[in-house]
Amino acid sequence: MPTPIRWQVPVELSPEEARVATMLHRVGKFYVFLRAVRGDLFDEAFQGELAAAYQPRGTAPLPAALLAMVTVLQAYDQVGDAEAVMTARVDQRWQLVLGCLGATDAPFSQGALVKFRERMIAHDLDQKLLDRTVALAKHTGRVGWQALRAALDSSPLVGAGRVEDTWNLLGRALRAVVTCAAATLKVPRAEVLQGAGVTLLGAPSLKAALDIDWGDPAAQAEALARLLAEVDRVEAWVAAHVPVAEAPSVQAALTAVRRVLAQDLEPDPTTGQRRIRRGVAADRMPSLGDPEMRHGRKTRTKLFTGYKRHVMKLVDADLIVGAVVRPANEPEHHALALLEPDVVQHGPLAEVQMDRGYLGSPRVGVLSAQGVVIRAKAWTSTNGGRFPKQAFRIELAAAQVVCPAQQRAPIPVGAPVVHFAADVCQPCALRPACTTATRGGRSITIHAQEALLQTLRAHQRRPEGRAHLRERTTVEHSLARVDQIQGPKARYKGVRKNTLDLRRVAVIANLQRLARLPKAA
Repeated sequence: MPTPIRWQVPVELSPEEARVATMLHRVGKFYVFLRAVRGDLFDEAFQGELAAAYQPRGTAPLPAALLAMVTVLQAYDQVGDAEAVMTARVDQRWQLVLGCLGATDAPFSQGALVKFRERMIAHDLDQKLLDRTVALAKHTGRVGWQALRAALDSSPLVGAGRVEDTWNLLGRALRAVVTCAAATLKVPRAEVLQGAGVTLLGAPSLKAALDIDWGDPAAQAEALARLLAEVDRVEAWVAAHVPVAEAPSVQAALTAVRRVLAQDLEPDPTTGQRRIRRGVAADRMPSLGDPEMRHGRKTRTKLFTGYKRHVMKLVDADLIVGAVVRPANEPEHHALALLEPDVVQHGPLAEVQMDRGYLGSPRVGVLSAQGVVIRAKAWTSTNGGRFPKQAFRIELAAAQVVCPAQQRAPIPVGAPVVHFAADVCQPCALRPACTTATRGGRSITIHAQEALLQTLRAHQRRPEGRAHLRERTTVEHSLARVDQIQGPKARYKGVRKNTLDLRRVAVIANLQRLARLPKAA
């Protein structure tokens, strides 16, 4: 088996490199830092891991470490593959970092970058690259690593796919079926359209082909019926003419059509016919170009479509150790289990600071039971101006709840809801300020982590507790830096590719942190 290619990275600056480094002393110091740290970042062991991603099918056509450094530069300057090739040809800053100062050709190609990212994803090399930056910080000896304190938070990432309404989404999905069927059978699209008896897909725009008054509900209903009839005709024609086993692309396109129908349509209660859904389906796919995008909320009133980027950092070291992108509609707490391993590999975890959205994770209870301190604002309830849950004294040890009127109700074994009896609540003088129940009494839900929530509420009532909660702003600063580098919009389509992009941005943030560390005495 041939020996994998290694990236040879001299430590000493050549005279020409020293000249360029001097020019970058005030503006562009980070490129000089990358030139200085590249040998430590891509040491022999890590270069071996990178090269192993190309086994057993041979070696990379270029040093894998060189391509990894190019992806770092791409993240820092936010350039695509074509622009990266051009930048490496004309920009002395990139040439300084890549060790090709004065070259007229780039030491890599667009295709090499695409294939390398595929291997990074397949072998989780983006996380290993992030781990290397943390290892470098450890090696300096100027960052503490005892009793690790971690913090995590999330921010929106607008998706790169085109967001479309039901009409355009369904029209695009149906066109994909026709296009894939024509390609499979090796016939013109027009032949498929004619054979299926479809008339609406010949125009550049589905809405233009329908040509109705979109403010008229009756016209919309008629147009939808026409469109659904054409969907049925296309499905019937494909079933009769396209062999299922030979057309996976056609079946995938049909699956997309059926998904749009299921998520965006509902029965009309008056006519029994299908109509456009009122409201939005919980897991609606808003884009065919990026089917993993979802609708999400930044706040209660601010909506966005795309993903959420989650970041886990070490508070004292001020380093990001974990980063992952998830669909925008996924509850935040799902990310905790994904990011926890990225922290504990660096040492024992003593404390986790988090937004309250992460408290729903089952891992929170496990970590708390292990002695890890949880720092978060507990959920609060307003109950429409009446007595909130916080006004009730929940005595877990005694398995009872005491209301503001000092009435008691037992906590049922294995049941999450406590009910106060109607004969207790109905004659109570405080009833108007407590419940609107006309027959029964007040109910209180006991959270699975109720003991922890009580601890959190008690903690945030004390000045030192509020001071601890304010420390979580450090992860908000890291997210702001990530947004400054990456921008608010996703570069790629899909969860995994955008996770790679987020992790390489985190690599930049960590390396900038290392560049700011004081020099060893």
